[in-house]
Amino acid sequence: MNKSELVKEMAEATNLTLKSTEAALDALINNITQVLSHQEKITLMGFGTFEVSNRAARVGRNPKTGETINIPATANPKFKPGKALKEAVTRIKSK
Repeated sequence: MNKSELVKEMAEATNLTLKSTEAALDALINNITQVLSHQEKITLMGFGTFEVSNRAARVGRNPKTGETINIPATANPKFKPGKALKEAVTRIKSK
């Protein structure tokens, strides 16, 4: 499912216009992005938790040449599904 399909499904479920539904989805995505950029986490009970995973700088090796390289530290977004989401996916898969 892509964004436009998601917006259409959300609009039908909420009886909102496509334009207002897309604005709401964009606001949600922007807010999640902003909170994660401040190294904070967001927990949506039953759905899951968005958080930032920090990875330390390390030394790696170029597999082609064998030369050692420095890999910089990074911060990556991470999502951990909540119990209700896990159970819903498990029910779907087991059918």
